[in-house]
Amino acid sequence: MEQFSPSDMKTILHSKRANMYYLEYCRVMQKDGRVLYLTEALSNKKAGENQYYNIPIANTTVLLLGTGTSITQAAMRMLSQAGVLVGFCGGGGTPLHMASEVEWLTPQSEYRPTEYLQGWLQFWFDDDKRLEAAKTFQNARIGYLEKIWSKDKDLKNEGFSTKDSMLIAPFETFHKRTEDAKKQSDLLLTEAQLTKVLYKYAANTMNVEGFTRQHQGSTKYSTDKANDFLNHGNYLAYGLAASCLWVLGIPHGFAVMHGKTRRGALIFDVADLIKDAIVLPWAFVCAAENATEQEFRQQILQKFTDHKAMDFMFDTIKGIALQDYSSEQIEEQNL
Repeated sequence: MEQFSPSDMKTILHSKRANMYYLEYCRVMQKDGRVLYLTEALSNKKAGENQYYNIPIANTTVLLLGTGTSITQAAMRMLSQAGVLVGFCGGGGTPLHMASEVEWLTPQSEYRPTEYLQGWLQFWFDDDKRLEAAKTFQNARIGYLEKIWSKDKDLKNEGFSTKDSMLIAPFETFHKRTEDAKKQSDLLLTEAQLTKVLYKYAANTMNVEGFTRQHQGSTKYSTDKANDFLNHGNYLAYGLAASCLWVLGIPHGFAVMHGKTRRGALIFDVADLIKDAIVLPWAFVCAAENATEQEFRQQILQKFTDHKAMDFMFDTIKGIALQDYSSEQIEEQNL
C-alpha cells in the first residue's frame, strides 16, 4: 500500500478542511505514522486501559489544547508538516494563553505564497488606502451577516431577521457612518454601536433578560452562559482567522482596524468578518436552550462549515491583498 507523508496531505486546501479540535485531559502523540490522542479509560473499562483516537490532520485546520493536555515533539512535527495550527488554551477553549493576546504555534514553511504579503504591504503604509481596506472589511462583515441570516433556516425559525424593525435603522446608520469615516477610530465606534444593538436584539429574540456583555463569565445563569458561549465562539473564530493568515503568509501585526500597537490585531480584524453573523446569534440560542459547552461548540463548528466561513475569510483577504497587485507581478512570482 502506498504511504503518504504529512506534507503530501497539504494538497487539501485549508479553506476546505472540515475539522477544528479542542482537547483536554489527554496526551497528543505520534504513533505508526499518525497523530493520536490518548485518554485514560472510562470507569466501565478495565483499570489502566488506554484509549487512542485518531486526529485526521490532513482535514484539520486548528488544534486547541486545553486543561490537562500534553503533546510530544514527534506529534508537533507531523502537525507542522500538515499545516495545522496549534494553540494552548484554558478550559472550554478560552482564553488562549501566551500573554494576553492571541498567539499560535504556527507551522513553518519556506514555500508559502509571497504575493499576498507583498500586495498587503503595498497599501498598508498608506493611511488612506489602509482606511479603505478597513471599510471593505466592515462592509464585507455586514454583507456576510445579511446573507447568512437571510438563508439560515435554523436562525429564521428562532426569529432572527435583518428585516426586523429593530435593526433596519441601525444598519442604515452603520452603512452611512462607515462610508463617511475619516479614521479607524470612527469605524471602531460605529462597529461597537452596531454590535451593542445586535446583542440587545439577540437577547430580546431569545428572551435572555438582563444581558450585559462580559468577557469573563460563569455558567450559573443564562446571561452568563451567553457570555461564555460568545467568548468560546470568538476564540474558535480566531483559530480560523489565524489559519487563514498563516496560509496566505500575512503577519498578524498588519491590521487595518485594530491599530498598529497590538501584535495579533489582524486576527481580530479577520475573525470579526464572521463573528456577528454566526457566533453571536448561536451563543444566545444555545444559552436559551441551556446547551452544554460541547453542544455549543459542535453547533458553531457545523455552522462554520455550512456557511463556508473559511472560504469567505480567504476570499476577502485575497481580494484586499491583490487589489493593487498586478498580474505581471504575480506571474513573476511563479517563474
